Amino acid sequence: MSIDVNNESGTEVDEQAILDIARYALARMRIHPLSELSVIVVDADAMEQLHIQWMDLPGPTDVMSFPMDELRPPSKDDEEPPQGLLGDIVLCPEVAERQGKDAPTQHSMDEELQLLTVHGVLHLLGYDHEEPDEKAEMFGLQAAIVDGWRAEKGMTGPSPAPTVS
Repeated sequence: MSIDVNNESGTEVDEQAILDIARYALARMRIHPLSELSVIVVDADAMEQLHIQWMDLPGPTDVMSFPMDELRPPSKDDEEPPQGLLGDIVLCPEVAERQGKDAPTQHSMDEELQLLTVHGVLHLLGYDHEEPDEKAEMFGLQAAIVDGWRAEKGMTGPSPAPTVS
Protein backbone atom coordinates (compact mmCIF):
# COMPACT_ATOMS: atom_id res chain seq x y z
CA MET A 1 0.00 0.00 0.00
CA SER A 2 1.48 3.32 -1.01
CA ILE A 3 0.23 6.05 1.30
CA ASP A 4 1.71 9.55 1.35
CA VAL A 5 0.98 11.93 4.23
CA ASN A 6 1.85 15.54 3.49
CA ASN A 7 1.40 18.06 6.31
CA GLU A 8 1.03 21.56 4.86
CA SER A 9 -0.93 22.91 7.84
CA GLY A 10 1.84 24.30 10.03
CA THR A 11 0.30 22.32 12.92
CA GLU A 12 2.15 19.39 14.42
CA VAL A 13 0.12 16.22 13.90
CA ASP A 14 0.84 12.53 14.45
CA GLU A 15 1.56 11.69 10.81
CA GLN A 16 2.58 8.13 11.67
CA ALA A 17 -0.80 7.44 13.29
CA ILE A 18 -2.60 8.84 10.23
CA LEU A 19 -0.50 6.60 8.01
CA ASP A 20 -1.04 3.56 10.25
CA ILE A 21 -4.82 3.92 10.56
CA ALA A 22 -5.19 4.57 6.82
CA ARG A 23 -3.19 1.40 6.08
CA TYR A 24 -5.27 -0.55 8.64
CA ALA A 25 -8.57 0.72 7.17
CA LEU A 26 -7.56 -0.16 3.61
CA ALA A 27 -6.39 -3.62 4.63
CA ARG A 28 -9.59 -4.20 6.60
CA MET A 29 -11.62 -3.16 3.56
CA ARG A 30 -9.56 -5.60 1.44
CA ILE A 31 -8.20 -2.95 -0.93
CA HIS A 32 -5.41 -4.13 -3.23
CA PRO A 33 -2.02 -3.80 -1.49
CA LEU A 34 -0.55 -1.94 -4.48
CA SER A 35 -3.22 0.78 -4.44
CA GLU A 36 -2.23 4.36 -3.72
CA LEU A 37 -3.61 7.00 -1.36
CA SER A 38 -2.61 10.56 -0.56
CA VAL A 39 -3.46 12.33 2.71
CA ILE A 40 -2.93 16.08 2.84
CA VAL A 41 -3.18 18.08 6.07
CA VAL A 42 -4.02 21.74 5.49
CA ASP A 43 -4.79 24.85 7.53
CA ALA A 44 -8.30 26.29 7.92
CA ASP A 45 -7.86 28.86 5.13
CA ALA A 46 -6.85 26.23 2.56
CA MET A 47 -9.67 23.92 3.70
CA GLU A 48 -12.19 26.74 3.44
CA GLN A 49 -11.09 27.42 -0.15
CA LEU A 50 -11.53 23.73 -1.03
CA HIS A 51 -14.90 23.62 0.74
CA ILE A 52 -16.15 26.62 -1.25
CA GLN A 53 -14.66 25.43 -4.55
CA TRP A 54 -15.92 21.84 -4.42
CA MET A 55 -18.99 21.92 -2.18
CA ASP A 56 -20.09 25.56 -2.53
CA LEU A 57 -20.25 25.74 1.27
CA PRO A 58 -18.73 28.47 3.47
CA GLY A 59 -16.10 27.94 6.15
CA PRO A 60 -13.56 25.20 6.67
CA THR A 61 -14.67 21.61 7.15
CA ASP A 62 -12.99 18.68 8.89
CA VAL A 63 -12.32 16.26 6.01
CA MET A 64 -12.79 16.14 2.26
CA SER A 65 -12.26 13.17 -0.04
CA PHE A 66 -11.41 13.29 -3.72
CA PRO A 67 -11.71 9.83 -5.33
CA MET A 68 -9.69 8.95 -8.41
CA ASP A 69 -10.28 5.42 -9.72
CA GLU A 70 -13.47 4.86 -7.68
CA LEU A 71 -12.19 1.59 -6.21
CA ARG A 72 -14.63 -0.50 -4.19
CA PRO A 73 -14.02 -3.32 -1.71
CA PRO A 74 -14.44 -6.77 -3.27
CA SER A 75 -17.94 -8.13 -2.70
CA LYS A 76 -16.82 -11.73 -2.14
CA ASP A 77 -14.02 -13.14 0.00
CA ASP A 78 -12.41 -14.92 -2.93
CA GLU A 79 -12.73 -11.98 -5.33
CA GLU A 80 -9.47 -10.29 -6.33
CA PRO A 81 -9.53 -6.58 -5.38
CA PRO A 82 -8.77 -4.11 -8.17
CA GLN A 83 -5.59 -2.06 -8.00
CA GLY A 84 -5.47 1.68 -8.59
CA LEU A 85 -5.35 5.21 -7.27
CA LEU A 86 -7.80 5.70 -4.42
CA GLY A 87 -7.46 9.47 -4.40
CA ASP A 88 -6.84 12.21 -1.86
CA ILE A 89 -8.05 12.82 1.66
CA VAL A 90 -7.69 16.37 2.96
CA LEU A 91 -7.73 16.91 6.74
CA CYS A 92 -7.91 20.12 8.77
CA PRO A 93 -6.36 19.89 12.26
CA GLU A 94 -7.90 23.19 13.41
CA VAL A 95 -11.42 21.88 12.81
CA ALA A 96 -10.44 18.45 14.20
CA GLU A 97 -9.17 20.02 17.41
CA ARG A 98 -12.41 21.94 17.93
CA GLN A 99 -14.54 18.87 17.19
CA GLY A 100 -12.51 16.70 19.57
CA LYS A 101 -13.05 19.20 22.38
CA ASP A 102 -16.76 19.57 21.62
CA ALA A 103 -17.47 15.83 21.26
CA PRO A 104 -19.52 14.02 23.93
CA THR A 105 -16.45 11.86 24.59
CA GLN A 106 -13.82 14.59 24.50
CA HIS A 107 -10.66 13.53 22.75
CA SER A 108 -7.48 14.93 21.26
CA MET A 109 -6.98 16.51 17.88
CA ASP A 110 -4.88 13.50 16.82
CA GLU A 111 -7.64 11.07 17.82
CA GLU A 112 -10.10 13.13 15.79
CA LEU A 113 -7.71 13.15 12.81
CA GLN A 114 -7.50 9.35 13.03
CA LEU A 115 -11.30 9.10 12.98
CA LEU A 116 -11.46 11.56 10.07
CA THR A 117 -8.86 9.57 8.14
CA VAL A 118 -11.04 6.47 8.34
CA HIS A 119 -14.07 8.58 7.41
CA GLY A 120 -12.20 9.89 4.37
CA VAL A 121 -11.11 6.39 3.33
CA LEU A 122 -14.71 5.18 3.48
CA HIS A 123 -15.85 8.10 1.31
CA LEU A 124 -13.16 7.21 -1.24
CA LEU A 125 -14.57 3.68 -1.27
CA GLY A 126 -18.07 4.92 -2.10
CA TYR A 127 -19.65 5.08 1.35
CA ASP A 128 -21.85 8.04 2.22
CA HIS A 129 -24.03 9.28 5.06
CA GLU A 130 -26.76 11.30 3.36
CA GLU A 131 -29.55 8.82 4.13
CA PRO A 132 -30.17 7.32 7.59
CA ASP A 133 -29.43 3.74 6.48
CA GLU A 134 -26.22 4.85 4.71
CA LYS A 135 -25.18 6.81 7.79
CA ALA A 136 -25.76 3.81 10.07
CA GLU A 137 -23.71 1.56 7.79
CA MET A 138 -20.85 4.02 7.29
CA PHE A 139 -20.57 5.15 10.90
CA GLY A 140 -20.84 1.55 12.15
CA LEU A 141 -18.03 0.50 9.84
CA GLN A 142 -16.01 3.58 10.81
CA ALA A 143 -16.35 2.76 14.52
CA ALA A 144 -15.41 -0.89 13.94
CA ILE A 145 -12.27 0.11 12.04
CA VAL A 146 -11.18 2.71 14.61
CA ASP A 147 -11.90 0.31 17.49
CA GLY A 148 -10.02 -2.52 15.76
CA TRP A 149 -7.00 -0.31 15.11
CA ARG A 150 -7.01 1.02 18.67
CA ALA A 151 -7.23 -2.53 20.06
CA GLU A 152 -4.36 -3.65 17.84
CA LYS A 153 -2.28 -0.72 19.13
CA GLY A 154 -3.16 -1.56 22.76
CA MET A 155 -5.06 1.70 23.28
CA THR A 156 -7.65 1.66 26.01
CA GLY A 157 -10.74 3.71 26.69
CA PRO A 158 -13.64 4.56 24.45
CA SER A 159 -12.90 5.41 20.85
CA PRO A 160 -13.95 8.84 19.66
CA ALA A 161 -17.62 9.16 18.82
CA PRO A 162 -18.29 10.21 15.23
CA THR A 163 -18.27 13.99 15.02
CA VAL A 164 -18.27 14.23 11.26
CA SER A 165 -21.29 15.88 9.75
